[in-house]
Amino acid sequence: MSGPARAEVVVGDDGLARCAWGASDPEYRRYHDEEWGTPQHDPSRLYEKLCLEGFQAGLSWITILRRRPAFREAFLGFDPERVAAMTDDDVDRLVADARIIRHRGKIEATIANARATLDLDGPLDELLWSFVPAPRATPPVSFTEVPATTPESTAMSRALRARGFRFVGPTTMYALMQSTGMVDDHLAGCFRSPAAAASVA
Repeated sequence: MSGPARAEVVVGDDGLARCAWGASDPEYRRYHDEEWGTPQHDPSRLYEKLCLEGFQAGLSWITILRRRPAFREAFLGFDPERVAAMTDDDVDRLVADARIIRHRGKIEATIANARATLDLDGPLDELLWSFVPAPRATPPVSFTEVPATTPESTAMSRALRARGFRFVGPTTMYALMQSTGMVDDHLAGCFRSPAAAASVA
């Protein structure tokens, strides 16, 4: 016998309806309200998000959010030029830094991704945003309608891997698309959904 259905949208104590995942923890709420689904074009912030999504693989996103200040300190503000200059000694130091995720492969990938970013023919934002799909006709009404991968995220993953980026699988790249507003997966009924924004306009 199945248990009770999970709520899709939750009304908070501030009276706003949110996607359920963004309604419980204060840091999740801020991220949901201010970042997730908001178009991001700044190349440095996109590089940061790309790397943090890679660190998130196998973990919950709240784990990354709570450690983001430490990640930013450890990786020099996610300035690609500064990160690209990091050495094996830096990797060893970061593997011992309990404030971040101490995964050698992901730390090395962050440095490799900085170097790959600098090697691009154009800005990182132009490459990433070239894979944006057509907007949804209507917002999803259930988490079951939100995919884990799409043809566009698969194509983005393939293009990045061909350019030397690491930890950029199709699922990770779809999460990147969601977090940087390349797609908008706020559920119908959420105050951040396109339908809600249109009704206020």
